[in-house]
Amino acid sequence: MQPEVRFVRLPSGVRLEYAEQGSPAGLPVVMLHGITDSWRSFETVMQHLPASLNVFSLSQRGHGESDRPQSLRTSDFAADAAAFIETLGLRRALVVGHSMGSVNAMRLAIDRPDLLHGLVLAGAFAGFRSNAALAEFHRECIVPLRDPIDRAFIEEWQRSTLARPIDPAYFDTIVRETMKVPARVWHSAFGALFDDEHANGMHRIEAPALLAWGEFDTFAPRADQDTILGRVRGSRLVVYEGAGHALHWEEPARFAADVAAFAQAIAAAR
Repeated sequence: MQPEVRFVRLPSGVRLEYAEQGSPAGLPVVMLHGITDSWRSFETVMQHLPASLNVFSLSQRGHGESDRPQSLRTSDFAADAAAFIETLGLRRALVVGHSMGSVNAMRLAIDRPDLLHGLVLAGAFAGFRSNAALAEFHRECIVPLRDPIDRAFIEEWQRSTLARPIDPAYFDTIVRETMKVPARVWHSAFGALFDDEHANGMHRIEAPALLAWGEFDTFAPRADQDTILGRVRGSRLVVYEGAGHALHWEEPARFAADVAAFAQAIAAAR
């Protein structure tokens, strides 16, 4: 099953790239990638998802072939996701987020609970200001970036999210998508993370949530998963032994199975 790549113009004027597959009558699943990625971050996962789900993988603002407006705050990404769900007439969706996408998904759940059936959060963050490793990476590696960004830097960046090798052809796809992102987006998107305050509102999330976390995730610590579990009622954690931050690249079939099972449980509850 091959997804169809399309574009949608939101009421704000922002044009987003997205890939869609599956039955229009199925439960809508909206997928939000991590920072500097694109819809293709979930490409191998989509290959394992059942056709009964109506799956949408977005290239969020600033990424892929989507528009690159100046503001790249968590609230902007979440507002785009809300507008996407409403513009396509999906009513409610299961929202899947990885890394930055998990934060955007939680912000969406806080701001627009009426649009969600549930959340799947992979490599999720409970906050950023206390994440010393990420703050150092931002200061030492992101702030100095200038266009054109060297491919070797991008390869090292994406490889750092992995604990195990993945298919070289797919890794090359990820790198090529990342090379589309200009330095301005790296600066703005990373910088905005440290101003995000979603942690203060996590207790307001009512949607059921599944957390997926890689045992060797060097970006999102286990303590963050425990914090989210403690603040989001009805959440549960699945640990991917031996996996890193990009666990959905390392184990796409397992991740797809977890998403599908969670979707099935939501559909049954409906």
